[in-house]
Amino acid sequence: MRCGWPALALIAVLGIAGCAAPAVPADAAKPDAIAHWDTAMTWRTLDPENVLAVDTGKGTIYIELHPEIAPQAVERIKLLARRGSYDGLQFWRVVPKFVVQVDVGNVEGGKTELPNLAPEFRFRLQPGADHAVAARPQGLEEGFIGATPYVAVQEGSTATPKAADGSRSAWVTYCTGVVGMGRDTARDSANAELFFMTGAYPGLDGQFTPVGRIVAGQQLLDDLPPGEPPAQPEALQTIRVLADVPDAPKVRVMDMHGPAFDRMVAKARRERGADFSICDIDVPAMIVP
Repeated sequence: MRCGWPALALIAVLGIAGCAAPAVPADAAKPDAIAHWDTAMTWRTLDPENVLAVDTGKGTIYIELHPEIAPQAVERIKLLARRGSYDGLQFWRVVPKFVVQVDVGNVEGGKTELPNLAPEFRFRLQPGADHAVAARPQGLEEGFIGATPYVAVQEGSTATPKAADGSRSAWVTYCTGVVGMGRDTARDSANAELFFMTGAYPGLDGQFTPVGRIVAGQQLLDDLPPGEPPAQPEALQTIRVLADVPDAPKVRVMDMHGPAFDRMVAKARRERGADFSICDIDVPAMIVP
């Protein structure tokens, strides 16, 4: 698809495909999908060492990982991806508008021989950390680290003062596209299981370790046959760290600073009114070969 920028193969907004350029291109294939794009957007190229490429056979899902949020879990997932532990696994649990799950051995709670991980349900938002604030409801702060939505204790809150190092308690909120590690009943039982959110469910906040968010390819999960397991479950082909993929594309997401981000937040507020949530904001992303 030719979209006005050299070598531009795909632009997605959490799975919504279209085209974008400094001006909306005349030959855009899906003008309805790009009507909301802001020409003032700037882009951030993701570190391929912290991007997962999930090849489904019908397309690729790209996930931005956040070691600053869950260092042990991200290290484990990258290790397992490099060992090939996820290759060929079924999407064995598919609950529409909620979650898609993969487990080692295609069974609930499937594990590797590696030790279980300590919970990383919350993290410390460090002063000076790269984040963008979208809302400040009732002593909290909501925004994005990269494309991943977070909630934190608001800076200056008297109810929960900052730590000696100036950091604040924060957690990822489970919006559509957030990726987490499953576990058994014990809080320290995460091992290898991955789940991908296909709907917003903040009730999971603080209960499971989040590792990042899908930035492109969400629709591939939305189109999976439902079931626990589905009657004919589909399987992924490989999960790879993008840095290990020959001739890998560049994955870019919107730089969440400046007027374009502010306008995107304002638009979501207008459309949702009192029901506005951080989960109502889609983060633009593009894949460039």
